[in-house]
Amino acid sequence: MDDSDEAIARDVATIGRIGAVPSMLRVICKNTGLGFAAVARVSEGTWTACAVQDDIQFGLLPGGQLDVHTTLCSEARAMRRPVVIDHASTDPVYREHHTPRIYNIESYISVPIILPNGDYFGNLCAIDPRPAMISDARTLTMFTLFAELIALQLESENERSATEAALLNERTTAELREQFIAVLGHDLRNPLAAVGATAEWLARRSSEPELMTIGTRLRATTRRMSRLIDDVLDFARGRLGAGIGVSLAPVDDLADSLHHVVTELRDANPDRVVLEQIAVEGCIHCDRGRIQQLLSNLLANALTHGAPDQPVRVTVSVDGGELAVSVSNLGAPIASQDLEKVFEPYWRPATSQPGGGLGLGLYICSQIVRAHGGTLSVSSSAAMGTCFVARIPAAEGR
Repeated sequence: MDDSDEAIARDVATIGRIGAVPSMLRVICKNTGLGFAAVARVSEGTWTACAVQDDIQFGLLPGGQLDVHTTLCSEARAMRRPVVIDHASTDPVYREHHTPRIYNIESYISVPIILPNGDYFGNLCAIDPRPAMISDARTLTMFTLFAELIALQLESENERSATEAALLNERTTAELREQFIAVLGHDLRNPLAAVGATAEWLARRSSEPELMTIGTRLRATTRRMSRLIDDVLDFARGRLGAGIGVSLAPVDDLADSLHHVVTELRDANPDRVVLEQIAVEGCIHCDRGRIQQLLSNLLANALTHGAPDQPVRVTVSVDGGELAVSVSNLGAPIASQDLEKVFEPYWRPATSQPGGGLGLGLYICSQIVRAHGGTLSVSSSAAMGTCFVARIPAAEGR
């Protein structure tokens, strides 16, 4: 047992919060005739009173300590059995013992308090300078039951304290998460915007090819960093609230918006072939920006994990009153045991290369589709490749 001042004070306070303890000590004194009763915290090095009923002016208050080696509680602790003395000066075992002489006591009883997990907490004890018949079964049973009840209450208090500590830690974590979101949303975006502006300026230096190349690369990196920030923000907001929010509105030119997404990723990956078939006519009730983000994440995932010498196919259509967004690629299939994990946050396949992202893209896709009332599925095989299909109701009032 921890003998630090902090640990002792904590245990004294815990006993103090158990409302039944004072009543138990009063009952003990009334039924046994003993003038002093206490709950003591006992370790190898300390004896500390946690609660007392003192009708004989013994002079010990909660938090007060005795030399553990001068007490009989140390022996009860060592044996893990009660110690009971009716008349110390005539007792054949304890008449020469130092404890009755030091504290001028004749009657004494101490019963171990052992927690449900087997840890030894201390003793429920009582003393008096007068002899008393306390070795009867009735008295010993009362002490034993009270000690067991105190042990159960201690466990309950410790569990409650642990729960409160966990809740406090959770609140602290939530506050840190909020601060993290603020840093991402403001403190990182401002310098990133400056870097992006510099990249755009360099990318337009057509008279200086080397600077133009550097600007183009820097612009692509800046856009990737911006997408990573967006992913983390979306993930954090989704976990703090009820999921990723969407603002649904009628969109008449969704095909053009999705074509821009494909063009941007195609330009960012000039060595890859992206085949698109986007046929969306009429009005789609959706969040334009989120649908663009959905396609961007799915396409970026396919370009990252698909075979580099094989095309990636993007198909968008309206079928049966639903907007269907399909992105497929050839290459190594997703293992069957991993298919259910691909939409989990931070999950990445074991074959992923370092620096391939945070593993939030597909999770955010699933949340976007869910917020639209749709479904997102995946199939994967060596013969057919990997295909993600999002199906979202296209009409208002769903």
